[in-house]
Amino acid sequence: MLRLILLRHAKTERDSPSGEDHDRRLDARGHDDASRIGSWLAAHDVPDQALVSSAVRARETWNEIAPLLPKTSMDVVASLYHAEPSDILQAIRGHADAATKGLMVIAHNPGLHELALALIAGGDKHGLRELQDNLPTSGTAVISFNVKTWGDIAFRGGNLIRFASPKLLREAPERL
Repeated sequence: MLRLILLRHAKTERDSPSGEDHDRRLDARGHDDASRIGSWLAAHDVPDQALVSSAVRARETWNEIAPLLPKTSMDVVASLYHAEPSDILQAIRGHADAATKGLMVIAHNPGLHELALALIAGGDKHGLRELQDNLPTSGTAVISFNVKTWGDIAFRGGNLIRFASPKLLREAPERL
């Protein structure tokens, strides 16, 4: 059984000092939300490995979470920046260590949201309703797959274990 955690980067500033989208940083709320979701992950779903987009906002999201997940290894994967769902799936298959049972991907919408919806065949109905319309910043989908290798995960092959976001953690932490 493999577990995939899809985490959209935290809330960002509108523009970067350089003017480049790739360089946008987290804003104050983003730092707080990333820490909140990191604490939630530490209590529920600690991954073995994280694949992180090369964008500044994704790396800063990881930097907020990393102290809470000290045993999680991390790799920056440039191809995750603004990737399509099939590209993210290819990155997972190509970069996940064979021994990894729990993998986290920190990347971007719309590709991450579309991938989550394409992978899920069942599972947590309430979480799926929350995820259906949007994967918000710091939104986190935890999906299980009854396969042995990352090369075997496929569209409509997973079950949503749970979905969390900073908003849901503030409004109804007991449900998560």
